[in-house]
Amino acid sequence: MIEWFILALISAILSGTAAIFEKKVLFKEKVISFATTLAIINMVLAIPFLFLSDLSTITFTQLGILFFKSILGAFAFLCVMQGIKKLELSSALPLLILTPGLVAIFAFIFLKESLNFLEIIGMILLLTGTYILQLKNKQKILDPFKLLFKTKGHKYIFGALVLFTITSILDKTLLKNFNLPINSFMGFQHLFFAFVFIIILLISKQGNQIKPLLKRNIRWVVLISILTIFYRLSQLHAIKNASVALVLSLKRFSVLFAVIVGGKIFQEKNLLKKIISTILMLVGTILIIIF
Repeated sequence: MIEWFILALISAILSGTAAIFEKKVLFKEKVISFATTLAIINMVLAIPFLFLSDLSTITFTQLGILFFKSILGAFAFLCVMQGIKKLELSSALPLLILTPGLVAIFAFIFLKESLNFLEIIGMILLLTGTYILQLKNKQKILDPFKLLFKTKGHKYIFGALVLFTITSILDKTLLKNFNLPINSFMGFQHLFFAFVFIIILLISKQGNQIKPLLKRNIRWVVLISILTIFYRLSQLHAIKNASVALVLSLKRFSVLFAVIVGGKIFQEKNLLKKIISTILMLVGTILIIIF
């Protein structure tokens, strides 16, 4: 059996590659029409997982939790895509590394949980990395943090952070506590994703964007779909055999990969500074999660 950390790293590389291609497509396409098209193709590719499932063992409770989780996951994906579209890839993705830090802060404030020395160092590194990431010339000391709450792109990323925290916990709950088989998880999740995105598309009235998108970018969307199926499958196998926190910490290396490679491809500004800030944030995350 493949070790969980290898699966997590595979998921990270595939996820980072998918993010680069998503940015490429989103230069020209609307977020909702793109997300819906991707969800439908994902559903088609995930159909074999349903045939490999023993449907007689699936309960309404499992499906109910998975459907709720899929709704949250759909909105999390939309938030990330909006963030990627409105911000440079190397500015948007590193903020997703903040998830463990936010969890630790909320636990400290609301649950009165203590923070050890290494966790505090990790928090400082996360804040330092975030500060450097947003820092621009001729700014006042607090301006980089103020920027995080002013632009729509940053607000979308923070929305995704909260939603991803919840969905990751629900993933673990379904796989461990409710013993939902991974094949059933993959099949029904992508079925639910497609349903949720189609509803969102109908409400948004962007259905007329689908046909032009298919003409311009069908090959890229199919490639992203294949990458998405495999990185989600790898992540689920990793989560089933290790803690969510450990898997997500390794999964966040997808951000560093996307920042370096995507930043080069799209010729984004201040790339070295963004790479350094991403590394600081990754180290901070590891200190918070592992120690």
